[in-house]
Amino acid sequence: MTRSKLNTRQPQTLCRALLFLATAAVTFTGLASRGLAETNRPNIVLCMADDQGWGDVGYYGKSIAKTPVLDEMAATGLRFDRFYAACPVCSPTRGSVMTGRHPNRFGCFEWGHSLRPQEVTIAEALKQAGYVTGHFGKWHLGSVNANSDVSPGASGFDEWVSSPNFFDLDPLMSHNGRVVRTQGEGSEVTAEAANKFIRSCAKDKQPFLAVVWFGSPHSPHAALDKDRALYADQPKALQHYYGEITAMDRSIGMLRNELKRLEIEDNTLFWYTSDNGPQGPRNRNRPGSSGGLRDRKGTLWEGGIRVPTIIEWPARIAKHRVTSVAANTVDIYPTLLDIVGVDVADQPKPLDGISILPLIDGKAAERSQPMGFWSSFSAGSGVRSSELLATLEKDQASGTTNATLLNDPANRQTRIADQLEVFAKQGLVGEAAWIDNRYKLRKIWNRKTNESRYELYDLEADTTESHDIASDMPDRVTSMKQQLKKWQQSVVQSLEGKDYR
Repeated sequence: MTRSKLNTRQPQTLCRALLFLATAAVTFTGLASRGLAETNRPNIVLCMADDQGWGDVGYYGKSIAKTPVLDEMAATGLRFDRFYAACPVCSPTRGSVMTGRHPNRFGCFEWGHSLRPQEVTIAEALKQAGYVTGHFGKWHLGSVNANSDVSPGASGFDEWVSSPNFFDLDPLMSHNGRVVRTQGEGSEVTAEAANKFIRSCAKDKQPFLAVVWFGSPHSPHAALDKDRALYADQPKALQHYYGEITAMDRSIGMLRNELKRLEIEDNTLFWYTSDNGPQGPRNRNRPGSSGGLRDRKGTLWEGGIRVPTIIEWPARIAKHRVTSVAANTVDIYPTLLDIVGVDVADQPKPLDGISILPLIDGKAAERSQPMGFWSSFSAGSGVRSSELLATLEKDQASGTTNATLLNDPANRQTRIADQLEVFAKQGLVGEAAWIDNRYKLRKIWNRKTNESRYELYDLEADTTESHDIASDMPDRVTSMKQQLKKWQQSVVQSLEGKDYR
């Protein structure tokens, strides 16, 4: 499946998605055996916070954050206590949700990097199964210009109201490529745009995928007065930070309430998570809580990659459960394809994620394959949403068509080529980790000397990663080092383009 086959560069009307049902790129498999009649496939809402730490929720009791909606979800749905972001920074993690693959495989190494057009996204896959697809909020996987090859529209979304990066009050947004001015709190603006889409789909009785990516609580923080007032006993900076979290929580409630009002909540899978740990580094006294886990955003310690996660799906998750089985944002893509019952014929392989449907159904006691992490070897790229959208708005008003594309193909290919050259000359540089259920191997890289050392942690006995047990388990260290290296080598092969047909 390629972008040219899908013809997704131009915005589509909601009903057009159904015209792709017969395409040869995707086939239905096993719907009846899964108990999912084709007419009863679930609606899907994927929510993601921006820099919300594992402890930045009320339900763990480790933060002053007031999150009554998330607390209710955690008390009624499936709460994950060991869910991981694929990367400790935002763009790569978002790419992992879209593809089910580690973002290094397609050159999304750091924040501000983009998708690779050859990848198949969850939106492209599900629209072939009759789903209408929408993206709302933070994109951060490329330009939101209509003529970009990695815009939401070019990535399979029929409807999109998106921002290149984070946003706060009265944000400029790109509606199917045209800049629009909005009014209100940023998370509420995002939720209302998604609700409008959901209402349209419900009216037409069409299954939908709504990807709702909030821009909060990423800095800088700008909360409404009513939300700041809830934290009046805190310093001003914390009032704004936690006020943003509470506004986002309220916006998640807007989505849930709309599903209930439309009487479609039972057969809607609602998946909430965050893209990485709380903003760091620690020595800058940044707000945010990792809930006692080690370190923060930008690191492969638990505080950087373990994130709050809840799934609600009343039709399938009838009772509240809490799981400590490890899962990952790369699992979202294969899980949804498994639930809906589709195979993507031109799927780039390998996937790094697995279907966690057995876990959702309460039939998995542990993870069936390890998880790899690899970061901190490339530089991020600044993406200033307001400036980019203001420039695009001015260009569109004047009829200009040559607005600079963010992450244009030439820059993307140059970055990938340069990184491959580094790997060829210096080896598998960067920080890395390999998590096999309770055990975590950490590869700690010295940038100056290009040397690495390895530490081993038992995450069940040592949640704070305080006790390196590598010397106690040398055979396990050797085995996990070999597995990590083999996985990293496969990632490099993918980066070379060997996964695309």
